[in-house]
Amino acid sequence: MAAGLRVPSAVGDALTLRALRDSAGTAVAVSAVEILWGVKAIGQSEGLFVCPEGGAALAGLRRVVEQDWINRAERVVVLHTGSGLTYLDALPAERG
Repeated sequence: MAAGLRVPSAVGDALTLRALRDSAGTAVAVSAVEILWGVKAIGQSEGLFVCPEGGAALAGLRRVVEQDWINRAERVVVLHTGSGLTYLDALPAERG
């Protein structure tokens, strides 16, 4: 669903893994259901129709907050760089 996340050999993959290890950070995986939740949550709260990658970023944030990697009181920036309009064929239409 989030084609931008399916990168078989990312240019910065080794740098990303090193940054995770050096910072004692973490990475999480999210499901398609969680991605759709993220897209909808951003739309409802911010009025933006974001791409699935943006929904995945918010879903990942929710996961790390639930796992106590990030405190709810902390300020966090969630980046998204694409419009949901480019994914009309992949995103289900809202009914009702």
